[in-house]
Amino acid sequence: MKVVLLAGGLGSRLSEETSLRPKPMVEIGGKPILWHIMKIYSHYGYNEFVICLGYKGYVIKEYFANYFLHQSDVTIDMVGNKMEIHSSDAEPWKVTLVDTGVHSMTGGRIKRAAKYLNNEPFLLTYGDGVGDVNIKELVAFHQQHKKLLTVTAVQPSGRFGALNLNEEQTQVLSFEEKPRGDGAWINGGFFVCEPGVIDYIDEDLTTWEREPMESIARDGQLTAFKHEGFWKPMDTLRDKNELELDWVENKAQWKLWK
Repeated sequence: MKVVLLAGGLGSRLSEETSLRPKPMVEIGGKPILWHIMKIYSHYGYNEFVICLGYKGYVIKEYFANYFLHQSDVTIDMVGNKMEIHSSDAEPWKVTLVDTGVHSMTGGRIKRAAKYLNNEPFLLTYGDGVGDVNIKELVAFHQQHKKLLTVTAVQPSGRFGALNLNEEQTQVLSFEEKPRGDGAWINGGFFVCEPGVIDYIDEDLTTWEREPMESIARDGQLTAFKHEGFWKPMDTLRDKNELELDWVENKAQWKLWK
């Protein structure tokens, strides 16, 4: 089963980082967040990726084209115009990089990538969010329910600490730093898709999370895999810094690999 990664958006809310590179290439612990997401899937044995490019897609192409240079010790013979790679820590990945248009929306990107999916079921997620989602259990859940689409449902934490006050509203009975939000389950990405979902996408400007997902739900073909573990998108510089701190302090809950 191939993994489709949406990596073509503008990332305007993270403009401090994305003026020079696409958001999936913003680094956490010295590696693009895209790499972290791929490592999550690779941990469960999924090593074939189809990456949907758009804004500054050439940066992602150059990264993978020069992956050995990023991961290896090399000797460059300037006179002989030769390069020797001494050791390599490359991943067992096969990566297809697809130009899906600068202005395409998420649905349009998926539809453009469909020709590389061989009309087979596929995994899908966003190129800017990580979590300790058990992909093996997710796929088993999808296969058990036999629907067109499974979405991973998550409950994000709140941005602020919560105070539990007494009846007079003057004494703090307990305090919880960044508790879960209002209890609502939201779209956390990490989808499992049957090839039939492509038929719900009209054109480049179709937003996956609107007409396609809404129609699939109305048709009774959308199931939710509840994930109660760690999940975090990198929407803002604040999010990026929090993920970076988790990595530096060895608290990166999405790091499932050794």
